[in-house]
Amino acid sequence: MQSPPLPSRPLADGGSSSPPTSSPAADNGTASHPNGTLQQLPQIIIIGVRKGGTRALIEMLSLHSAVVAAQNEVHFFDWESHFQKGLPWYLSQMPYAFPEQLTVEKTPAYFTSAKVPKRIYQMNPNIKLLLILRDPTERVLSDYTQVFYNRLQKHKRYQPIESVLVKDGEINLGYKALNRSLYYVHMQNWLQYFPLESIHVVDGDRLIKDPLPEMKKVERFLKLEPQINASNFYFNKTKGFYCLRDHGRERCLHDSKGRAHPHVAPAILQKLYQFFHQPNKKFFELVGRTFNWK
Repeated sequence: MQSPPLPSRPLADGGSSSPPTSSPAADNGTASHPNGTLQQLPQIIIIGVRKGGTRALIEMLSLHSAVVAAQNEVHFFDWESHFQKGLPWYLSQMPYAFPEQLTVEKTPAYFTSAKVPKRIYQMNPNIKLLLILRDPTERVLSDYTQVFYNRLQKHKRYQPIESVLVKDGEINLGYKALNRSLYYVHMQNWLQYFPLESIHVVDGDRLIKDPLPEMKKVERFLKLEPQINASNFYFNKTKGFYCLRDHGRERCLHDSKGRAHPHVAPAILQKLYQFFHQPNKKFFELVGRTFNWK
């Protein structure tokens, strides 16, 4: 069952770190249905990052028969208007699943929201977290591209990419998309509440180019029976990326995914690479592995 549509934007921010008291119906984190399925609080959350490949990840994870995914980005832990409704409301947004299945939701904004780690920890300190990351510079360009097309469709004015990336000849530190790519800053916040063993970092650049090895790592992290295999993926030459094959049905990600980035002057790209060099090193040290980022 699909969850009901959610409002397109949050109400005013602020407030507590604990949700309102749950009603008895959700005390055990489940709501049942006569056919034997039930809604349950997620055992897995894809926490981010925005424009990192979260939609591809949840679609690929849904290929596994033991996983059921929420259809919408729920924004429970980061939007006060949702969080104040409490865990019963959060539970109502989850899909119906059989008791042996795992429920997953994804909200990419969780990773960069300072209040979210504590709130998720209070709900379930043993939850499994998936974080998919791309080259920080590529992620910034994707972030800009999404906003650019959104404004274009609404016939709104947009700023050229150079004007948002650079101010007075230097990297514009006020540009929010840059902050989202400072992965180590946000990761430090999550590691205050969760051990590194509870957070699996998916290499988003590799997932796009060769999805199977990355998905096998996800299966192992979640202790799932190996199911996802090469027959689940095929390369779509027209779109330029992998699509999915599930029990004979083929599906690709929405056309809004994989859009070409705007041209950026090499000198500005070089400034971005230099800007992210030290933050990337700090992130590698935090997680104990490296990524092939420029």
